[in-house]
Amino acid sequence: MGQNLASVHLHETQWAAFDAAMTAMEQAAEPMLVVLGSEGRRRAVRMGDRSEAFCRRTYDAMRGNASLIPTTVDLDEMARDLASHDALAQRHARLVQFMEKMQDTDIALGSDVMTAALTGYALLKLTGRTEGLDTLQRELGKRFERSGRRKAEPTSRAA
Repeated sequence: MGQNLASVHLHETQWAAFDAAMTAMEQAAEPMLVVLGSEGRRRAVRMGDRSEAFCRRTYDAMRGNASLIPTTVDLDEMARDLASHDALAQRHARLVQFMEKMQDTDIALGSDVMTAALTGYALLKLTGRTEGLDTLQRELGKRFERSGRRKAEPTSRAA
C-alpha cells in the first residue's frame, strides 16, 4: 500500500473561500502595516521578550510621573503602540502556527507525490523494457544522475 500522509483535498470553491479570507485579512490589516525595508529593519531598536517588561514598567513609571516627562513624549501614542503590539502579537502567533501547519501539509503532499512517482518509476523500469519506454526511462532517470564532475580516484602506487 502506498503512502498517503495528506488525504483531504480542497475543492475549487474551498480554495476560493481560502483566498477570499486571506484577501480580507490583508485588507483589514493594511492600514496599520509598515514596510521597513532591509535598512529600516537593520536600524530598528528591537523590543525582545526581556525588553518588553522593561518597556511596560517604564511606561507605567512615566504615566505615574507625567509631570517629569516633557510634552514632546507622547504617552498616549506609546499606550496605543503597546496595545497594537499586543493585539498584533496574538495574531502573529496564530499565523505562525498556521504557517507551520501549511508547511507540514506541503511537505506531506510532496512526499506523497514523490513516493508515488518513485513507485511508478520503479514499475516502469521493470515492465517498460518490453513496452518501448526506453526513451522515457532515460529521461526520468536523469533525476538520479549526479551533478558535477566525479573526482578522479587516486592511483595506487606500488611501494
